[in-house]
This record gives sequence, structure tokens and C-alpha cells, in this order.
Amino acid sequence: MLNNENEAFRDSIGTIDEEGKRKFIFPKMPKGKFYSYRKYVSYFLLAILLANPFIKVNGNQFMMFNVLERRFNIFGFPFWPQDFYIFVLVMITGVVFVILFTVAFGRIFCGWICPQTIFLEMVFRRIEFWIDGDRGAQLRLDKQEWNAEKIRKRLVKWVLFFIISFLIANVFLAYIIGSDELWLMIEEGPSQQLGNFIALLIFTGVFYFVFVWFREQVCIIACPYGRLQGVLLDNKSINVAYDFVRGEKEVGRAKFNKKEDRSLTGKGDCIDCMQCVHVCPMGIDIRNGTQLECTNCTACIDECDTIMKSVGLPNGLIRYATEDEIEKKEPFRFTARMKGYTAVLFILLGILTGILFLRNDVEADILRLPGQLFQHKGDNISNVYTYKIVNKTTKDFKDIHFGLISQKGSITTVGKSHFTVKAQAISQGTLFIEINKYILDNDKTKVRIGVYEGKHLIETTSTNFLSPRTFN
Repeated sequence: MLNNENEAFRDSIGTIDEEGKRKFIFPKMPKGKFYSYRKYVSYFLLAILLANPFIKVNGNQFMMFNVLERRFNIFGFPFWPQDFYIFVLVMITGVVFVILFTVAFGRIFCGWICPQTIFLEMVFRRIEFWIDGDRGAQLRLDKQEWNAEKIRKRLVKWVLFFIISFLIANVFLAYIIGSDELWLMIEEGPSQQLGNFIALLIFTGVFYFVFVWFREQVCIIACPYGRLQGVLLDNKSINVAYDFVRGEKEVGRAKFNKKEDRSLTGKGDCIDCMQCVHVCPMGIDIRNGTQLECTNCTACIDECDTIMKSVGLPNGLIRYATEDEIEKKEPFRFTARMKGYTAVLFILLGILTGILFLRNDVEADILRLPGQLFQHKGDNISNVYTYKIVNKTTKDFKDIHFGLISQKGSITTVGKSHFTVKAQAISQGTLFIEINKYILDNDKTKVRIGVYEGKHLIETTSTNFLSPRTFN
């Protein structure tokens, strides 16, 4: 890594001035190959993000995270409270996936995939460039007195930002309460859905605050992912990196002079134009090495390549590279640590796939009623239970009843013996199990119970059946 005599930059962040006050970043508008690629990726991901809560798969919302009712849909698979362990496994698998990519490719998630980055850089900043102009124009406008031009531009920008924040909040709410509930709120009006409408206004305010004022501070202060870099990254991780060997050489950086041959003077290829700093949305100098604030957005790569081309020097002074590649000329290789994370990821994916394929659409729980023992009914012993049936599908089960599988006996439900469990609903009640005392081996017998729809067995469950110790 580049050894700087002055390491003071590591004692502060680029968005704080010497007095400790917030320093707003006015980055230059990025242009170039990587920025074009990022636009394609970002708008594709934006389309997915906005469409996900409104897509249905077998009647299930494609993505839903209903924390209030503890119901989650992931890729159209519904997860109920009883499936929470599967949801946790999905989250762990996602974390391992992100960790693996960070170890191998640095913060590529932050620069290319993170919704915060996509919305800020590809939506809000592009509107800002359109209204306020590029970096220089924004700096002048910021220092300008509040005249008619500044008021007009600020109002137009803030109104547009509020509208977009409101639309994002609607989509976010659809992820939480479900798209059907969102459409219902729109149809019935705010007065009939006051709780959801208040939540919508809160989300709008949060998004407006984040994208108008807080901005890059989310990545620095709120998001823990940046701090994981120190644990996950090493000299073999690919990052957006400055080639300090080529950029500094023997003499160091120097302003460009077209009359000299830099290869003879020993000056580095970095002409100290500061464009990589001006284009950075985090306000850092990539030439100082890997830093907490860097999101690997590649804006500095595009800008540096443009400058190198204009002065007749090779591209790639700032590029995707490992530290060992820059310093030792070692090519990237898949290390033992990366292989270990990959193995863990494939194991988790295998377990998750198996669980999803073996998971039942209906789940039944039958538990003995607390505080109740058993009753004698002639030659039969009776136990009382509570049952709960969860229908995870989008269709009604109209002829549900119970039957003993492991022993001969009868099951009587309180109320109707055959009942309906509606789609994505729970049915609960009480039932009695009676078994002849002469076929019971001991005082606690394991019994298996089948849940049937008509003649079709759709689920099995088991419970304990209590009886006297001996029969004479």
C-alpha cells in the first residue's frame, strides 16, 4: 500500500470539515464506460425492485416482508411464523453470499447493487445534475444568495424529490403490508386506512430526509457493511484501487507538462489533477488507499481513464485490482479463505433447497390441553387436545377432518367434524381422541394423526396420549 507521510486523512472522513461540521459533497457528473454499465444494471434492478411486490406467483406476492403479522414471501414462497427457521436460513445464506463477494470482489455490492446507491446516484443525483448543473454550477448555486433563480431551482428539485420519495414509500409499504392492502388503501382512501396512511407518510419523510440531506452519511454512519471491510478484505481482494507503483514512481506525482518525458524524469503517471476526488460521491481521495467511505462506484476509474487518454498516458492508473497485483504483480487467485466461504455457501444452499422441496403446504399442530389428564369412557380412554391448522397456499381446503393412523380409535372435533380452512389462514379448535384401553401399552403412548381433505392425506402430526398405568 502507498506509504503516505501524512496519514491525517484517516483521522476524519471526507464529509466533515476541520471544525467538525457537515461538509456537503458536490461531485462532478460521472461519465465513462463503467458508469454506462452501472446505469444499465441500476435501471434493471430498479425495475425489479419496483415490480417485486406487485408480481404474484401461484397467488403469492413475489416478495413480502410483513413483520407485523410475521408473514414473509421470498421468490413466491410463503413463510409463516412456523417457518421462521427457514427464513433465518435464507437470511444467513444471503449474508454468506455477500461476505464471499466482499472477500473476493470488495464492495461491489455497494457500488452496483445496493438500493441506497442506486436511488441516490441514478435517480436523485441525475435530477440534481439536470436542475442545478454540474459540480461547478452546484457550488456557485450553493454560495449564491436566495434570489429568484435559486428559489425556483430549489423548489422544483425539492418538489420532485418529495414526489419520488412518496412513490418509493408506496412501494416500500407494499413490501411490508402487501400490495393488495396498498391497493385497498388507495381505493378506500386515507380515512379508512389511517394506520397505513400514517406509516406511508413516515416512510415518505424518512426517504426524503435520506436522499435530500443525509445522503452518503447512510453508508458511513448507518450501514454496518462498510465497517466489515476491515475484517473481510485483504491484499488478495479485488477493489477499486489506485496503482501507486505506477502513479508515484521514484519522484512522485507532478502536474502534467507536455514538453517533458515523464519516463526520464522519474515522475509518476498521476498528474495530480484532482479529478478523481472531484467526481467521488463520498468526497475521498482514492490515492490514499482503501478507505471506509469508498463504495467502489467506479466513478474515479472513468474519470482517471478520461484524463490519461487526454494526456497520452495508458489507462488503468485507477482500476479494479488487488493490492498484491499492484505491488507484487501477482494475478488474482481464488484463495483458501474464498474456497471455504464458497463451500459454506453451497452447503447452505443445498440445505435450503432440500427444506423448501420437503416443506408442506399445510402444517398441523395438535397439543394436549394444559391441566387436563384423561377420562374413562367405558373401555375407552379419552384425551382432549387443541389443534391449529395453517393453510400456506392460496386455495381453500373445504373438507378437512382428522383420522388416527397409528392406533385404532376415534377423533371427535368440537363443532363440525368436517370444516374448511381458507387460503392463507389458520383454523383452530378442540378435539377428543378415544382409544380402547386394552391396546395401550403404557401410560404415555405416541399417536400419529392424519389431516385429510376428503380422502386425501395432506399432513401428518404426532402427539402424546395419556392413560392409566395398568389395566386389570
